[in-house]
Amino acid sequence: MKAVATSTRDRILDASLRLFNDEGVAAVSTHRIAAELGISPGNLHYHFKTKQLIVTWLFRRFEDRVTPCIDAAATVTALDDLWLSLHMTFEAVSDYRFVYRDIDYLLNEFPPLEARAQALTARNLLAAQSLCAGLAAARVIEATPEDVEVLALQLVFTTTCWFSFKRLTPRNHTSRHAEAALAAYYTLTILSPYVVGEARDYLNYLRAKYVR
Repeated sequence: MKAVATSTRDRILDASLRLFNDEGVAAVSTHRIAAELGISPGNLHYHFKTKQLIVTWLFRRFEDRVTPCIDAAATVTALDDLWLSLHMTFEAVSDYRFVYRDIDYLLNEFPPLEARAQALTARNLLAAQSLCAGLAAARVIEATPEDVEVLALQLVFTTTCWFSFKRLTPRNHTSRHAEAALAAYYTLTILSPYVVGEARDYLNYLRAKYVR
């Protein structure tokens, strides 16, 4: 069976994602994207008349990638399932890392994105609150309703800001998969002071695995 050829539209989006991730949205023009693909600017503009349209489509792809991770986290009641959910979330954020890294620029230059970004964050916060409340109900953590609200905020803050923070630390040569796993572990430890019972054994297992 023949492989389906990638459309020019998808090639433009894929190349734009790579360039935005590597060089930043502000530094990449539509002419730069066209040159990367070896097509004319006119050909690119036939598919995407403005850079804003490219950014908007990539943001939609990011939403489609990260929303299932967010929704899955809302029903988690065990730390191992939470670690897996966080790992998948960090892989999605890493693959579209320009979104959170360049968010101030994006919202200033492309104002229509603001409502979508705020809606995604609100959904993430609600899911995190549901997650922490579920862990408390399952006796995985001991947390008051006030604790749940604060923990949810900390979890969302960490997942959205992790890769920006990592740019301020010495670079290492770990793979993106390994980096996402480590980020998931460190985010999970936000819950550590509240974890009780057998769940603490799982935290100790992860610590032995990821902390050297």
